[in-house]
Amino acid sequence: MNTYNWYSQLIKPSWAPPAWLFGPAWSFLYLLIIISFSQVFVLLAQKRITWIVALPFIFNIFFNLAFTPLQFGLKNNLLAAIDISLILITLIWAMIVIWPHVRWITYLQVPYLLWVSFATALQFTVTFLNK
Repeated sequence: MNTYNWYSQLIKPSWAPPAWLFGPAWSFLYLLIIISFSQVFVLLAQKRITWIVALPFIFNIFFNLAFTPLQFGLKNNLLAAIDISLILITLIWAMIVIWPHVRWITYLQVPYLLWVSFATALQFTVTFLNK
């Protein structure tokens, strides 16, 4: 509850989505991530791709899992802004390197890319407005 109170008191831009939208959006995105990232690791285990191709997916999971503790645990908007930038960078990297091997995995990342691009802009705006 303390975290919710902290976040609800932050200054947000007028275009920030309502809080209730984040849960359904991330639930849908995590389903896509589980399907596509699992396939990447199956391909890696089958030696159909190298670990270099899987590396951005590993980094992306790490940065994605780090976001909530940074933003809501530490209540640190700046670290969360850096982290979400790394999520976006590793996602783009992952989409590029998997494209020659399995294109549907790249296509499945498009909603994730759109949401993370929006969330990155939102996070930087919130960070700036609350400095």
